[in-house]
Amino acid sequence: MSKPTVVLLHGVGLDHTMWEPAAALLADRFTVITPDLPGHGSRPPASDGVTLADLADGVAGDIPAGSHLVGFSLGALVAQHLALHRPELVATLTSVSSVCRRTPEERASVLARLRTAETDFAASASASLERWYAGTDVDPAWVGRTESTLRANDLGSFLNCYRVFATADAELGPELGAITVPALAVTGENDPGSTPEMTHRLASALPDCRAVVVPEARHMLPVEHPEAFVDSLTTFIGERAHV
Repeated sequence: MSKPTVVLLHGVGLDHTMWEPAAALLADRFTVITPDLPGHGSRPPASDGVTLADLADGVAGDIPAGSHLVGFSLGALVAQHLALHRPELVATLTSVSSVCRRTPEERASVLARLRTAETDFAASASASLERWYAGTDVDPAWVGRTESTLRANDLGSFLNCYRVFATADAELGPELGAITVPALAVTGENDPGSTPEMTHRLASALPDCRAVVVPEARHMLPVEHPEAFVDSLTTFIGERAHV
């Protein structure tokens, strides 16, 4: 009997390698697919004006029908778009460290980060690493890998994709109620950008969604606490999809 498929979509400026700790824990029960989003990793740079729909269309071909679709940060917005517009691909939807319906203050904050990236990418990358990993006990080698991936981005492509991350939740917000698949929203207690409040906001917006907040975790939840992330994911899938 074939194993069910889990597809893991990474965040902005990262690539499929961020999922290695979690994928190793999932591999015995699932077929795990970790594609690079358009504009990331091995993919060509994203062009000016790229949209959330472009990112979703660019990765849809890597997702078998009926997959358990998991997205992290920008990847969560891509996953939500796919659940709306390509529902045949999605058996369950899991949004990890996702934003949702940013308030004016939250939007101003992320747009300020975008302006920093436009003017001083090195400072932007350092600030991201601080937000993601400060005060954690993640192996410094993993932090270094994240830094290397982040700094290797094509700058124009990164900015184009970051602009999607900074704005697309406003586009998605009014449509979230049309996502009918079973859903999970999970984030870290100490995530300063994709906050627990946003996760509860997302769970309230989706018709069939539970919220999970992992204690003492920051933004890079799947790297910082892969066991807790995988436990919440597999519990949810097991209960809702009878895997």
